[in-house]
Amino acid sequence: MPTAVEPLLVACLCAAWCGTCKEYLATFDAARDAAQAGERFIWVDIEDESDVVGDVDVENFPTVLVARGDTILYFGVLLPQPGHLTRLLQAAREGGLKPQAVDEDAAGLPERVRALQPG
Repeated sequence: MPTAVEPLLVACLCAAWCGTCKEYLATFDAARDAAQAGERFIWVDIEDESDVVGDVDVENFPTVLVARGDTILYFGVLLPQPGHLTRLLQAAREGGLKPQAVDEDAAGLPERVRALQPG
């Protein structure tokens, strides 16, 4: 019997003061509204949730995390255009993204983000 595939966790790491982030929120919300069953979309303000971000260096916005379980499939900056997030998520859903090597600080990010909104 095949094992169930864990749903995606998609997080956007942004800042309230960032104009690009404010504009990108609509794109992120649209992707969340079109999500497949069980997928979780979480907006993370890197200043309000600094304990979640920890020592992860977020240099540019929007920075997006896509993980399946604790496996990071994508962690990096995305151009703030709807098509880029749509294509990234489609690739993740179809198995087209391979686990991404990340530094030790980022490795625990999926678990910390998931703890923001249990369940």
